[in-house]
Amino acid sequence: MTDNWNLLGHEWAVNMLRQHVANRTMRHAYLFTGPPGLGRRTLALAFAQALNCTQPPQAGEACGTCRDCKQIAAMQHPDLTIVQAEKEGGILRVDQIRELRRGVMLSPYQAQYRVALLLRFQEANPNAANALLKTLEEAPKQVILLLTADNAEQLLPTIVSRCEVLRLRALPIERVEAHLRERGTEAAQARLLAHLSGGRPGYALRLLDDNSALDFRNKKMDDVQNLIAASRVTRFAYAEKLAKDKDVFRQVLLLWLSFWRDVMLRAAGEENTIANVDRADKIEALAAHLSLSEARRLVVALEEGLTQLKRNVNARLLAEALLLDWPFM
Repeated sequence: MTDNWNLLGHEWAVNMLRQHVANRTMRHAYLFTGPPGLGRRTLALAFAQALNCTQPPQAGEACGTCRDCKQIAAMQHPDLTIVQAEKEGGILRVDQIRELRRGVMLSPYQAQYRVALLLRFQEANPNAANALLKTLEEAPKQVILLLTADNAEQLLPTIVSRCEVLRLRALPIERVEAHLRERGTEAAQARLLAHLSGGRPGYALRLLDDNSALDFRNKKMDDVQNLIAASRVTRFAYAEKLAKDKDVFRQVLLLWLSFWRDVMLRAAGEENTIANVDRADKIEALAAHLSLSEARRLVVALEEGLTQLKRNVNARLLAEALLLDWPFM
């Protein structure tokens, strides 16, 4: 590993965790918070490697090449348990936590520590959250629990209070852009991906490596521009089609939210903070057409729409209501 555990950014977090391993002052549970694509899981896995590396080059470090390090990196170590909802935006259920509890009560099979990685724990239902609380209270000393979540406020305060909380922050856009260019990305593409990521290096790299994800985003952004100019009939037809797949609907809502946040920022006079820099002309035109309060209302409606979608509201009615609220231009 490098000096920063092969991570881009979050040096303070790496230094803290390195000291915990070197001094054997680990907490029994850690919570890594921040938006998806920021490096929460990557940091947690690097920590697990440092905990269980059999050939550490120095205290608090991992070699990255021993059997344990390689298995942890591949998330296939016998003493590493991954717990998460079946899909992003899904539900982490109580039976998954009960199964985890049975496993962590056993002694490590191969490594010094058993590590449980609970991803996107904000997706846990109330029963699962309460079951984890019991596990946190009773986990053996050789067990380290690592949780990730968008923010600590989404979780039970009693869970948060039992964890060492590491609040990860987005990196400067310029730093992500420079990293992409160092990897050989063309300058204009690096600038776009860095802005789209909002300073989240993991998300930027995902867009770089997955052409389908960027193509999907580009198509849905084209749809936004077409819908703004479309009639009510066309919007109703689009809403009906979109509502047929809730997973796709959720992804589209996130993209719409990014776009209308940019409009709101421009309406507020912010010039250098928009994410969708390739849509700057349309964003500028909409910001000139809408007041700040109108733009903010659209953003709030989309945020509430994401919450409502999780509650199994009628997806078609939700899509129709959101689209009919957009300006006609």
